[in-house]
Parts: sequence; C-alpha cells; structure tokens
Amino acid sequence: MSIRTPHIISTQKGVVVVEAMIAILIFSIGVLGIVGMQANMIKNTTESKYRGDAGYIAQQQLGILWADPANLPADGTTITPNISDQLPNGTISIFRNGNQFDVTVNWQQPGEEAHNFTTTATISGG
Repeated sequence: MSIRTPHIISTQKGVVVVEAMIAILIFSIGVLGIVGMQANMIKNTTESKYRGDAGYIAQQQLGILWADPANLPADGTTITPNISDQLPNGTISIFRNGNQFDVTVNWQQPGEEAHNFTTTATISGG
C-alpha cells in the first residue's frame, strides 16, 4: 500500500535571492555613508591644518618684526612676504599704522572658497 501525498507547489522560489539582494543593498548604503563621512572628515582636517598654519605664519611674521624693531617698515606701508610654498595660493600682507601692525594671511585650496586669518599687534620702535 502506498500513500500518495498531494503535490504542493512552492511559492517560495527565489525568496533567498531577493533577501540576499536586499541585504547587499542595505550594506552598500551603509558603506557609502561611511565613505562620505570619511571624505568630509579629511576635508575638515585639511582646512583645520591650513588655519593652524596661517596662525603660525602670522605669529612668525610678527615675531620677525618684534625681533628687529630698528628695521620696521614705514608708517602706512604694506609688505608682502612670499608664503606660496607654505599654503595653497597663500599670500600675506603686513600693514603698518603707527605702532599697530595688521597681519593678514590668505589662502585658497583648489575648488574651495578663499580663507583668511588676521591678527594685530602693537610694536614700539623703528
């Protein structure tokens, strides 16, 4: 005596493949998010480094002026030492107004907006 079981048609064909594709899609979105955050982090770190470098360059120029007060530029004069090797498209201007010196450092990364850093110091002499 043989028992016959009715033939059941499976409606589950291909479900594992669909589940795997959805899992890969979710994983890929997560990876792309992490890559985007890392790119943004690198950009912010680079901008922070340039801001720090600009502050250092400005303070260094003021130190040079303080160290040699006998050779300060004339009142109303702007001097522009070359700093293009230290910052991308970097320029610096030092303007004297009496005993006050305004040091402005400008730089611009390719494809970015221009940035600047300004500091002021009072130096007696010259």
